[in-house]
Amino acid sequence: LGVMVPAEDILKAAKEHNADLIGLSGLITPSLDEMVNVAKAMREQGFTIPLLIGGATTSKAHTAVKIEPEYPHGVVYVKDASRAVGVAQNLISDELKGPFLEEIRREYAQIREERKARAQQTRRVPIKKARENKVPIDWTGYVPPKPNLMGIKVFDHYDFEELLTRFDWSPFFQAWELHGLFPRILDDKVVGEQARKVYADAQKMIERIIREEWLQARAVIGFWPANTINDDDIELYTDEGRSEVLTTLHMLRQQMEKRGDAPNYCLADYIAPKETGIADYIGLFAVTAGIGIDEHLARFEAAHDDYNSIMLKALADRFAEAFAERMHERVRKEFWGYAADEDLTNDDLIREKYIGIRPAPGYPACPDHTEKGTLWALLKPDERIGLKLTESYAMTPTAAVSGYYFSHPNSRYFGVGAIGRDQVEDYARRKGWTVEEAEKWLAPNLGYDPEDYSN
Repeated sequence: LGVMVPAEDILKAAKEHNADLIGLSGLITPSLDEMVNVAKAMREQGFTIPLLIGGATTSKAHTAVKIEPEYPHGVVYVKDASRAVGVAQNLISDELKGPFLEEIRREYAQIREERKARAQQTRRVPIKKARENKVPIDWTGYVPPKPNLMGIKVFDHYDFEELLTRFDWSPFFQAWELHGLFPRILDDKVVGEQARKVYADAQKMIERIIREEWLQARAVIGFWPANTINDDDIELYTDEGRSEVLTTLHMLRQQMEKRGDAPNYCLADYIAPKETGIADYIGLFAVTAGIGIDEHLARFEAAHDDYNSIMLKALADRFAEAFAERMHERVRKEFWGYAADEDLTNDDLIREKYIGIRPAPGYPACPDHTEKGTLWALLKPDERIGLKLTESYAMTPTAAVSGYYFSHPNSRYFGVGAIGRDQVEDYARRKGWTVEEAEKWLAPNLGYDPEDYSN
């Protein structure tokens, strides 16, 4: 039916077409909650057909814990599209459906019990204690590098040939369910022949993408004075005087109990605290390689050419990631300039051997997708490069990457993981939300069941 289709429209279409199954696919974390809503609506409207769950952000655990309890007539997590056919065959067979769903129900019940047991064993520290165990950076004598570029810079019609030099091919093959590292995968005994075929087809399509200008690559980057406040927030300022706050970025902190001298990481730890008086900076970016893609996808879909449709999406995603990599490289060497002498190979870049990081809202180090709203308010990617946000904070075109630039040499990638109710309450206060709103947007990171606090 399309992207971001309301639950009511899905169920209406299922009735009109007398559907045997309903399938939902989730790309970003807000769609996890929407899947729960669809399951509830199916139950309320008296549906009895099975519900299939899949997509990048979904998992068997989330399906078992959050979705399956809402709908008693069969909820099945399908790990990838290639397995959907077998699952569907079981679900439309009068003979196989009952035993198949009964086995799924037993498995999901066990997952819920195991997860509940693990949650009780997992030890989290209070947010106050986690903040006391922040990343130990000695700011004495440290002078943060000032960006060579302050403010905003826009890039239009970026050279695709240049982006090819920063391609990471391994995820391309994963999109085809061909697992292995490039280039070794091309000679793999099991999947090598298939890998060589899709790789050859990809080369042909890339040649047409560039020669016929199927797509455009655009980017916007920006740099602002910044300091950390209240441990976990980052203030951005209008100018070097830092007297006027432009906006605030809200970050989350790890709360798992750590051993030894391991810290409880938070991205705010990598920006100098305001009370130090140190002038620090932060960068923001948004890039897309998908401008113009809809026209060509429509052409393939009209011809029922799924193969080339999937191929184009996969390549556009790779170009977008390559664009993010190349832009970050230029930021380090030119626009911020703190690593002007950097000389890394593409393999070095894939292995993240550079100084600094570029975490993205909605991903492990900063899992709140709504922080993209602040990024959009500052960079205005919708106006400047045609990159828009949906109501659930998905980017369109989807071949896009957005996030932050941190320059501190100690900065590193990490995952926030499960957080406690105390941090959620604190985060809601900082964001101006209700606790229920915070729990909605942080659902995948909740280390507790909100229903335990519902009374």
